[in-house]
Amino acid sequence: MTAATTSRWARLFVAFGALSFVAWQLATLAGLPRRAGVALGLYGFVFHVLFGKAYSLVPSYFDRQLAIPRAPAVHLPLTAVGTLCLALAAATVPGVPSLVGTAGAALWTGGVAVFLAALGWTVRDNLTGAETATGGANEHRRPVDRWANLFVPVALAYLAVGTYGTLALWTPLPPLVDGFSPRVTHLLAAGTATLMVLAVGFRLLPRFLVASPPRPLVAVVLPAGAVAPAILATALYGGIWFRVGAALEGIAVGGFALAYLWLFRRSDRDRVGFYGVLAGAIAGLVGVALGVVFAFDGVSAPLIEGHYRLNVAGFLGLTIVGVSYQFYPPAVGSLPGVGDRTAFVSIGAIAAGLALEVAGLVAAVPLATTAGRGAVLVGALLYAWVVLALFYERHWRKT
Repeated sequence: MTAATTSRWARLFVAFGALSFVAWQLATLAGLPRRAGVALGLYGFVFHVLFGKAYSLVPSYFDRQLAIPRAPAVHLPLTAVGTLCLALAAATVPGVPSLVGTAGAALWTGGVAVFLAALGWTVRDNLTGAETATGGANEHRRPVDRWANLFVPVALAYLAVGTYGTLALWTPLPPLVDGFSPRVTHLLAAGTATLMVLAVGFRLLPRFLVASPPRPLVAVVLPAGAVAPAILATALYGGIWFRVGAALEGIAVGGFALAYLWLFRRSDRDRVGFYGVLAGAIAGLVGVALGVVFAFDGVSAPLIEGHYRLNVAGFLGLTIVGVSYQFYPPAVGSLPGVGDRTAFVSIGAIAAGLALEVAGLVAAVPLATTAGRGAVLVGALLYAWVVLALFYERHWRKT
């Protein structure tokens, strides 16, 4: 199985993620329980895009080739069906047996086990990431690349623990701590997805923008992002340790946002995807600020909802949208409505929609919240259209 085949499976992961993004916004507008949204948004959208790109990027960043080339083909059906089962079970649809949730958790766990086995076996003799395949014109990036590589196994360890926590929520297995599901969400969203964005981002984004981030920020951001999720997941939602975890996560996401702003301002390049990452960085700043507020001043339902939406749809979601447009440039598309303009509108709709939605939540204005969610849905639909149309036009139509 060649690198081209791995890339084809990566596109299938991204395609499923894009469709899950749309399904998540529909579920949110329909008022389905938040756990259904977490299944579609985090497990379906964020993680499937992350899985697809990790199969392509992580081996090369560790100067290796994927050791189990058929892993993506086994992995995708398991986690895709598992995600849909988890979402269906969490939506509390009448007539859906609890066994659907159990099956979904088991399928998700099986897919993640394949993913971890494939990447773990690939980098087994380079776990610290000291070998980076960095050279030539990028020689000066090697210290940052080595430091970033060091935290990829930490993110994968969070994935293993969070996946066990998911399985324990739906089976008789002993739960993590007390079985409180937001603990699992934080392990996966902050521990795996966010830390992966930080670690891979410090390797990927400087090359996209042809600039270098401030090394002191890189040195601080990654350890803070590695430690914070464990503290947050353990200490939710009160006490001194919860505040410590919130502060560390704020340092991690805030420092990453500052580093990206530095790169963005210093870059001579102008690509539509860069604005998606920029919007994601700003959303992340506001999202962690809300987390710090309720860590120190008390928890409220609107703040929690705003924090969740800004971090998953905003920081993670917009970053994924921006990076997707960099890997799959909209400008090369020729189908109707595919191009940089549509891509830019999708980013603007998601960002503006989240701003309106969160303002409506905080100010208790339901109409604004609903309008904001509608705008995010429009942005998600445009993103899915652009990405799927590009895949069809450049790859699937030819096969």
